[in-house]
Amino acid sequence: MKTPVQDLETFSDNTLMLKVKDGHLDKLGLLFERYKKPLFGFFYGMNKDVELSEDLVQNVFFRILKYRYLFRGEGDFKTWMFHIARNVNHDHYRKNKLGKAESVESWENRLGHDDAYSVQLQHDEETTMLTLALDRLPADKREIILLSKYQEKKYKEIGELLGCSEGAVKVKVFRALQELKAVYQQLEKQM
Repeated sequence: MKTPVQDLETFSDNTLMLKVKDGHLDKLGLLFERYKKPLFGFFYGMNKDVELSEDLVQNVFFRILKYRYLFRGEGDFKTWMFHIARNVNHDHYRKNKLGKAESVESWENRLGHDDAYSVQLQHDEETTMLTLALDRLPADKREIILLSKYQEKKYKEIGELLGCSEGAVKVKVFRALQELKAVYQQLEKQM
């Protein structure tokens, strides 16, 4: 009899999701184990709030369960999942009317989190400054950098998520990186 660890290593994402679609809901737990950390990293990169990021990861898997009948298995599960993650993130900010009009206090509080992720980043001054620069980017530019550089998604996958061509994604990533570089250099001058 296979153990859950063997299932986790044996089945592809699409195979597991097709099993979930067919009513084997226990297989969703295996997908959760595979993707809880990358999803958490994506959400944490977008909002710098540990509890909110954990909640949003849970919301992604709730929606995967709710909309499992829509998964056809033709495309990559990971792309489908990140499409849902983007929607969960956008819906959260739309519902709570956050993101656009943040106060200075809430921004300062995000920098003060003392979890394993931020502690790790604070060991390296350059990484800390890069994180600060990334936080100062508009949400759409921060998102495209997180998807391309931190989640290591291919431009084609990002294009599918954003509903644009691979070429348009390359331009968006280039522009976002240029703006990140400018913000980083501005921070360097202030330090």
